[in-house]
Amino acid sequence: MIKDNQRYFNRLHVLLDAFIIAISYAFSWYFRFIIVPKLIGIWPKIELIFKYNKSASDIYFSAMIFVVPSYIILYFVFNLYTSKRAQRRKTEFYNIVKANFVGLAGFMVMLYYIREENFSRALIFIFCITNICAETIFRNAVRYFLRNIRTKGFNLRHVLLVGYSRATEEYIDRVKANPQWGYVIRGILDDNVERGTQYKEIKVIGSIENLAIILPENKLDEIAITLRLAEYAKLERIVNQCEKSGVHTKFIPDYNQVIPNKPYTEDLLGLPIINIRHVPLTNTFNMIIKRIIDMIGSLFLIILTSPIMLIAAILVKTTSKGPLIYSQERVGLHNKSFNMYKFRSMEVQSPNEEKTKFTVPNDPRVTRIGKFIRKTSIDEFPQFFNVLFGNMSLVGPRPERPFFVEKFREEIPRYMVKHQVRPGITGWAQINGYRGNTSIRKRIEYDLYYIENWTLGFDFKILFLTIFKGFINKNAY
Repeated sequence: MIKDNQRYFNRLHVLLDAFIIAISYAFSWYFRFIIVPKLIGIWPKIELIFKYNKSASDIYFSAMIFVVPSYIILYFVFNLYTSKRAQRRKTEFYNIVKANFVGLAGFMVMLYYIREENFSRALIFIFCITNICAETIFRNAVRYFLRNIRTKGFNLRHVLLVGYSRATEEYIDRVKANPQWGYVIRGILDDNVERGTQYKEIKVIGSIENLAIILPENKLDEIAITLRLAEYAKLERIVNQCEKSGVHTKFIPDYNQVIPNKPYTEDLLGLPIINIRHVPLTNTFNMIIKRIIDMIGSLFLIILTSPIMLIAAILVKTTSKGPLIYSQERVGLHNKSFNMYKFRSMEVQSPNEEKTKFTVPNDPRVTRIGKFIRKTSIDEFPQFFNVLFGNMSLVGPRPERPFFVEKFREEIPRYMVKHQVRPGITGWAQINGYRGNTSIRKRIEYDLYYIENWTLGFDFKILFLTIFKGFINKNAY
């Protein structure tokens, strides 16, 4: 149905977007010049102005001639007309926000350039917010409509997999778990797996040579190449064969264990280079912004928690013998060691025991006050000074002792990647429950996800969730 008329559906989508932009703009004008004045009781004066100066309103609607096509172009630039099958709502929403804020900035710059001082800036801001809301509602409605008809057997996309590998099984897993995407896997072609072999009801239907028979039938929408690493010598021939048929072809690499999550490419004079891992915080601008937030945040938190730290200091000092602040060597950014500060929560122990032992439930080394300040994370408050001094960040992977770093680097793949960013007081792993004596492997998975997907918004989200999930934790003992 829709698949057979995809060009017309895409054009209709653009026309509907144009209509929504126009309606949002008209509503913003009405809200700014009709609703707001009435609410604040100055409508008679505004009405008089528009009655005798019609051009004052016409100028706003004349601007719509430029606003609508400009925003449609921005939607193309920000990938808002790509397939919605597997695109996340959050990604689409971010793209809508970015397109509208760029449009807002462009609008303001244009008014400044033409020296138009009488055009309402408030209207532009109202339009930006209104259009974001309207586009989000509309696109979610389209998404719901498409997914609903796919569950009824319409607008399906038929896919053939070429090659049997880990990537094949992972692709099938995701498609089976998301029937609303509308993908139908017709089968697998492979030279090494016996015909008839099944994975979750998807059969191997023949060898790769059968492509020459299947492609001319023109019954496929996509070819997904999922060859094993050992068979990549066949890749060029398969791609050429698929492209000659005109079938959309995509490549799903079987190197997820080598290049996980988000690899990114560079262009070296026409030579594509794949970087093994994308770390946003290696970008100087991102690094500076995060550092500024850390300095401001740590100063604010030191002031905010100073009464609690004073009480904790008195209790620690008066209830057990030993120093007030416990300083322990940890491994941080670029594998450099630093001293991490805590309120002492244990009895003084020998250096060897301190360096090589994790804390366990009902640990006899923990003092009476220590149990409370560890459970509530008050013992971590001195680390705000570590953040201020630049050894740590408010958010990041938790730093570990050198003994365990050497141990885990051999046992856990990609463990050392965490040292490409500053360690943190709280992190994505911690608010998901991986704190204390929990799975190191799972903790590293969450740390890697944070490292590769860092944004300021992600940091603020973690800080916010720490209030509810980070301070008091069943694994903190």
